[in-house]
Amino acid sequence: MSTSTPGCRGKLWGVGLGPGDSELVTVKAAKVIGAADVIAYHSARHGNSIARGVAEPYLRGDQIEERLMYPVTVEATDHPGGYRGALDDFYAASADTLARHLRAGRDVCLLAEGDPLFFSSYMHMHKRLAGEFDTEIVPGVTSVSGASAALGLPLVEGEEILTVVPGTLPLDELSTVFAGADALAVLKLGRTFTTVRSALEQAGRLDEAWYVERASTSAQRVVPLADVDPSEVPYFSMAVVPGRRNNPRFTAPERGRGEVVVVGLGPGARAQTTPQVRAELAAATDLVGYRTYLGRVLPRPGQRVHASDNRVEAERAEFALDLASRGARVAVVSSGDPGVFAMAAAVAEVAAQPRWSDVPVRIVPGVTAATAVAAVAGAPLGHDFAVISLSDRLKPWEVIEARITHALHADLVIAVYNPGSQSRTWQVPRLHDLLRELVPSDRVMIVGRDVGGPEESMTVTTVGGFDPSVVDMRTMLIIGSSTTTVAERAGGRLVFTPRHHSG
Repeated sequence: MSTSTPGCRGKLWGVGLGPGDSELVTVKAAKVIGAADVIAYHSARHGNSIARGVAEPYLRGDQIEERLMYPVTVEATDHPGGYRGALDDFYAASADTLARHLRAGRDVCLLAEGDPLFFSSYMHMHKRLAGEFDTEIVPGVTSVSGASAALGLPLVEGEEILTVVPGTLPLDELSTVFAGADALAVLKLGRTFTTVRSALEQAGRLDEAWYVERASTSAQRVVPLADVDPSEVPYFSMAVVPGRRNNPRFTAPERGRGEVVVVGLGPGARAQTTPQVRAELAAATDLVGYRTYLGRVLPRPGQRVHASDNRVEAERAEFALDLASRGARVAVVSSGDPGVFAMAAAVAEVAAQPRWSDVPVRIVPGVTAATAVAAVAGAPLGHDFAVISLSDRLKPWEVIEARITHALHADLVIAVYNPGSQSRTWQVPRLHDLLRELVPSDRVMIVGRDVGGPEESMTVTTVGGFDPSVVDMRTMLIIGSSTTTVAERAGGRLVFTPRHHSG
């Protein structure tokens, strides 16, 4: 029985079927499948369609069926445009086939395994047809949800983040993503399985990984991924690494030969913490640091956290080295980059003592406050620059003032760390006096506060217009050189220091 109306255009339905079990098709999807004039589905060149098999209980039997057969799947092709060219032509031809039915007033139901807009072929039809025809998406249970149900494990809990990755990425990129993720779902296995397995092993996550094949169907298979024969892996399978809170395959690192790894979280935003740093934090048995910085880290179950005040760097370093000497894997946490006015130097100085000579120490870099502030403004550090801390807790003010003076005479851009705090209030006004003595009043200054944090602000001013009273302990200053330029543009202001210099 046709539901088409002469003279009217049909509607395109993108219908998600779920992960494979026909009983996981939604009520709405079943109604749309049963009512449509045309049932379309993709298939490989052998002609079989998993999607049609899932939808079969809901077909009427008198509907038009359009099998959209891929010209290639993973094999080579002699198409002049290569693999991508062959697929682009196929999608264009398939869209034309569906468009003919839609123009004739027939409603078309295009079946999609899982969800139509989640790694599905439906999206290629949608992009080509939605501008001309009425379309509607019926979402489906995703393969990730099916795999989680097959495992019987939560993939994430609390603040854990699930990362969904196509296995077609290069090995190095996969390894980097795997190392820094809380939980993982890796799709498109099949021929990519060996690469995915190698990446999990490189990232130290292989023992945590599960393999789920044909989730929710009678052929479902769930085993540790390390036990899988690569020659037996179909396309409809997935690698899953649940978050460590609920993954029984995760075991906390055993105490053996300890080490200290000093890491930088970046200036504030989670996005500016590198995958390498996240991996080191996840691998540690103990986290050591200033309590404010440790507050930015979500410890996993079993991980010990040792918070302390910000003014006990040497004691903190010695504490970390002592833990490591007894077999702990210790991550010492800094903000920004640990080697820039942070814990790396403190740890290295203490570790240089004979008592700690056998304890391995590594430094893992982070995004610095200076580069973060500079990036928000543009490129003020584009030429030679100096980095100077205004804190006189560990060095005399006379040394600080001399270094600022020399840097100004050398016409360097200066990034000023630690300009002020509740107990250090006179240093910034003195810096301002020094600047007014030595450089023109129109010299560019940048005042960045809480960059990367929730209260981020950025002010571009001049030496003459600078107000020292706005500076607090979360502020960084950048003092331009004679060539630093403020470009006011319709596309947004840019502050930059040219890479050339007249001398």
